[in-house]
Amino acid sequence: MARPAATWTSLSTPLSAPVLEVIDGLGFHKMTPVQAATIPLLLSYKDVAAEAVTGSGKTLAFLVPLLELLLKRKKNEAWKKHEIGAIIISPTRELTTQIHEVLAEFLCHEELSCFRQKILIGGNSVEDDAMTILKDGANIIVGTPGRLQDLFERKGDLNLAAKVKSLELLVLDEADRLLDLGFEATINTILAYLPRQRRTGLFSATQTKEVKDLMRAGLRNPVLVSVREKATTSTPKLLQNFYVIVEPDTKLTAMLKFIRSQQIKKAMIFFPTCACVEYWSIAMAELVKPMAVLALHGKMKSQRFRILKAFRDADSALLLCTDVLARGVDIPEVDWVLQWDPPSNAAAFVHRVGRTARQGSEGNALIMLLPTEDAYVDFLTRNQKVLLKEMKLQVTDQGLKDELKKLHQLQMEDRAVFDKANRAFVSHVQAYSKHECNLILRVKDLDLGKVATSYGLLQLPKMPEMKPQFSETFCGPEAPIDIWKLTYKDKQKQMSLESKLKTYNETGEWKGKKKLIKKKSIPWELANKAREEKKAARKNRREQKLKRKATIEAAGTVPIRKKQKFSREELDELANDIRSLKKLKKKKITEEEFDQQMGLNDFGSSNESDGK
Repeated sequence: MARPAATWTSLSTPLSAPVLEVIDGLGFHKMTPVQAATIPLLLSYKDVAAEAVTGSGKTLAFLVPLLELLLKRKKNEAWKKHEIGAIIISPTRELTTQIHEVLAEFLCHEELSCFRQKILIGGNSVEDDAMTILKDGANIIVGTPGRLQDLFERKGDLNLAAKVKSLELLVLDEADRLLDLGFEATINTILAYLPRQRRTGLFSATQTKEVKDLMRAGLRNPVLVSVREKATTSTPKLLQNFYVIVEPDTKLTAMLKFIRSQQIKKAMIFFPTCACVEYWSIAMAELVKPMAVLALHGKMKSQRFRILKAFRDADSALLLCTDVLARGVDIPEVDWVLQWDPPSNAAAFVHRVGRTARQGSEGNALIMLLPTEDAYVDFLTRNQKVLLKEMKLQVTDQGLKDELKKLHQLQMEDRAVFDKANRAFVSHVQAYSKHECNLILRVKDLDLGKVATSYGLLQLPKMPEMKPQFSETFCGPEAPIDIWKLTYKDKQKQMSLESKLKTYNETGEWKGKKKLIKKKSIPWELANKAREEKKAARKNRREQKLKRKATIEAAGTVPIRKKQKFSREELDELANDIRSLKKLKKKKITEEEFDQQMGLNDFGSSNESDGK
């Protein structure tokens, strides 16, 4: 392959003036390797499958040729209001919104404002999207797979399939993530509605077997482009990866010491579940004051965009999140990516740490590992070509006690925090049990007593994984706490709890959302005595039955059965009459013979003689 072009003006196919002006206005004076490799190919009407590390500039790599292709068609024939020339499919709302915003920068230019774009994501009704397209039209669609499928399959006035007949370019962004989220069938459905005479660009950070299958289904003779900044690693060149080995109960203390010791402006902390994010966002807000703490996870809807904007605009903040933000989302000035636990799969590690060291900036990442998880470092090196350096953090017993005291106090002040802490811990254990690297990361190797300590729980929750020995390693509050005396700050929740407690005390039943817990209304000794009496009564009835059976067998008698309604002779006679009737119908016998067999001749003769 020829040496990549360094500047936007040195491409073999020159870019149009308005596109160059917007690129210059955005501050991108030189092309990244993936941009230099893919843009000329797409402009020469070739299908492209590009693999490049996260943060390498893939968004401009497909937006620039997309606009150039639409402009080239415009010179010969103007785009109609409802004629769709390009579709970009992205896995998440955040990444789709980000692409939409970058594209909007281009469409603000006077010479590019003739193109209309429409973003199609969840959060509003399908009917609203359909009405907007019908009313305003669209030349470029940026959307998530589910919403696009809904609109293609929608019957009525929209008929989206008819509007994509002139499609110039289809882009599948973060294709590996699209397939990880289970969108394979959805993508195939969308492809069936699109014209074959189109260009397709497939962009991903990794080339998995599923991505290669999608390439065969959606691309025609694609040119494969693989761009890595360093041959020995799959992460950005200016990214430094660190790991620290900590005991389960000191993980929180180590994380807080690190945050306080580093002059962090913006950091993202990845947690395994939504419940973990919700709990730790409350806890961290108290523990890292006055630093701002924000939380974002997949179960949030419209809030996600507001929170992401607040984090972008903040001078200094922590953003606690799940893997919903592991892909593609570009947030400036993230200097550290922290990971509470190893992600569910090795590829997700690369995507998580790729939120920093983007577009030539420096960045750092730290992952917290337990002593039982040290083999994960070598696994990442072999599996993902990620090199990690060990970092040492010293924590003190007094520091641990101080942090736990604050967590315990938060839960005692509001029962809602107590509920969130327990849900977070349970969801953490459940997620850990489903880890892809379950040969290295095993639940049975976890000391759940110490893990529960790091969550600051007031007591150990009841769950199948919790063994008796964990109560010895669990460190709870200094003085025992009656959890039934904890109250909610929310008045409605507290009233609901009091109502349930009242019913429980009166009826012995606890009516919750999922199960019915029955209270023992009598002492255990009396309940056990009642069970023994029932058992003895059943045994006595069984013995009486066996005794009666033995008595009957010894006497040689048989049980009296109900007398039959008809005798054997009567049944035989009835059978003969039926046979005679069948013979008569089949004309095998005459009527006289039938009367004779039925004894009707004798009956008739007797009547005749009586008449005489």
